[in-house]
Amino acid sequence: MAFCLPGEEKMTKEIAVNGEESTVATQLAMSSELEGGIPKFFGNMCSLKMLGLSFNKLSGQFSQVIQNLSCGCVENSLERLYLQYNDFTGPLPLLGGFSSLELLELDVNCLNGTIDKSLCQLSKLESLSLGGNSFTGVISEKIFSNMSNLQELYLDQNSLTLKLSHNWVPPFQLKRLSLASCKMGPHFPKWLQTQNQLVHLDISNVGISDTIPDWFWDLSSKLSYLNLSNNHIKGKLPDLSLRFDGTRIGGTSIDINSNHFEGSIPSLPSNSPFLNLSKNKFSGSVTFLCSINENTWNFLDLSSNLLSGGLPDCWLHFDSLLVLNLANNSFSGKIPDSMGFLNNIRTLNLHNNRLTGELASSLRNCSQLRVLDLGKNAFFGEIPTWTGESLQNLIVLSLKSNKFHGNIPYQLCHLGFIQVLDLSLNIISGKIPKCFNNFSAMTYERCSNPTIGFAKLIFVPAGTGYYYKYLVNLLLTWKGSENEYKSTLGLVRCLDLSSNKLDGVIPEEIMDLVGLIALNLSRNNLTGPITPKIGELTSLDFLDLSRNLFSGSIPSSLSQLSGLGVLDLSYNNLSGKIPLGTQLQSFNASVYAGNLELCGLPLANKCPDEESTPSPGTDDDSDTLEDENDQFITLGFYLSSILGFFVGFWGVCGTLMLNRSWRYGFFNFLTSMKDWVYVIWAVNIAKLLRKFRN
Repeated sequence: MAFCLPGEEKMTKEIAVNGEESTVATQLAMSSELEGGIPKFFGNMCSLKMLGLSFNKLSGQFSQVIQNLSCGCVENSLERLYLQYNDFTGPLPLLGGFSSLELLELDVNCLNGTIDKSLCQLSKLESLSLGGNSFTGVISEKIFSNMSNLQELYLDQNSLTLKLSHNWVPPFQLKRLSLASCKMGPHFPKWLQTQNQLVHLDISNVGISDTIPDWFWDLSSKLSYLNLSNNHIKGKLPDLSLRFDGTRIGGTSIDINSNHFEGSIPSLPSNSPFLNLSKNKFSGSVTFLCSINENTWNFLDLSSNLLSGGLPDCWLHFDSLLVLNLANNSFSGKIPDSMGFLNNIRTLNLHNNRLTGELASSLRNCSQLRVLDLGKNAFFGEIPTWTGESLQNLIVLSLKSNKFHGNIPYQLCHLGFIQVLDLSLNIISGKIPKCFNNFSAMTYERCSNPTIGFAKLIFVPAGTGYYYKYLVNLLLTWKGSENEYKSTLGLVRCLDLSSNKLDGVIPEEIMDLVGLIALNLSRNNLTGPITPKIGELTSLDFLDLSRNLFSGSIPSSLSQLSGLGVLDLSYNNLSGKIPLGTQLQSFNASVYAGNLELCGLPLANKCPDEESTPSPGTDDDSDTLEDENDQFITLGFYLSSILGFFVGFWGVCGTLMLNRSWRYGFFNFLTSMKDWVYVIWAVNIAKLLRKFRN
């Protein structure tokens, strides 16, 4: 009997109350954001073989979970325990009592400590998943000594060190192995040579700085997923189209990015859904692509290599491509017309090459494009109107650092999903279109998804599959330096029109883009005052209006942008007093430089109303006043002062000394006055203390 219950209340009602049901249930699976811990009555479910509580919000010490399950008969019957994607904490307790356990999935929790050797007592274990936790320490071969049935091992994303002898022969034959971010270098692990049943292998970021041995490619024929990325592996690649099974359903996904491979790129398997060879030292051309007549590629990333030559004109056969990234190479020539046949393309990145010519009009057919980055090339001509008419799904459009001229086409206003628009460092003239307020995505102050990426469900043999997610990365000039954005790109809302020849005023309609985080209009010929509505851009972190022809005063609303981290208003014609407020005064004086009529802090030159009024009697006049004052201080002045003091002092004090009643009355008055002042002071202090307590 199997239970699939939607929530914790129903779970408790159906199982805790009905004792008969609890003894015959064999499977129990729940995923409905359950919270709290696992109750003790689960330990009394004597027939339970599978317990699935993954993807919930269960928490508490994992040792308590095991204790609750160990208090009854379920310890002997449980075969599969799924607890991944919860919030369990603490170290891994002794599990030797679960003698029937075949599958243990604890990945993506908050577990820590070392992995206890008692795991080796789980002799029936076929699948062990401990990835995505905070385990530390050393993994030795003793842990696996009795695991002859083990087929799946996931230890990835922990701080574990594998210390296995060079000639170790594992007792198991693995089908899936993931050791990503563990430490096992610098040499290639020789024990992998014994694992000839592997279909999934991830040894990325493990510290290997070796060449790939020849025997390794003998394992590749059955692989459906291979990840060697983020190591220091060197050498050349063999013909991969011969090493991998080109007829395999689902093909083989290959990720070898961020290594030191060199030489030309060999022929690649035509049925690989994912190919990432970026950030290596591959050189030469990519003409081999034209020898592939049919393929099922979805992701092809050859960026950040030493590739050169022209782009091949055979993209008709690559209509399944979702992502094509050729950035940061030395490709030259024009964009071939056949790229217009990439009907399903979502990301096209040709950033930082030597491409030239006008944009191929055939690109208008790529209507599914979300990201188009053509920056840092030598493209020229006017920005095509079809960019806004046909590519209305664009989220990112970067044409920066090219030679585009003419006006900004108003058709760009059709890009309602645009989050990053970068037209900087061109020769664009004319005015900023007023219709930019149609950029709907820039009017949202918050975005729930920090990334921009594309996922694909890739099927592998035996009816299983996995999702591969490709995250878009983009180089943005932010706060004066160019940085790569990947994990936070989805949060960026940027409009960069800097270093062009734009003129006229800033359209007030731009102030409707309240989600803007960065606005860069610097190094143009923009005129007029800075609109007071600029204070409505409450999400701004970066504002650069420098080196234009803006005039008038700085609007006081600018001081209300509390999140502003970078501001530059230098080299304009601004005048008047810098509005008071901690925000504007906290910036360095250089952000206001070159505005000769600006005054007030943090500038050194004070405003007229701040100048101190000169006191009378300086220089020559002071000497005259001194002479005039000296005329009053004569011998008669001193004699009059002495006589006045004598008469006044003894007239009062002498009377009090001679008249007793007056003397008593005077001192009684002083005493009463002292008491009155003390009482008033004490009462007011008590009131203040009471007020602060409340």
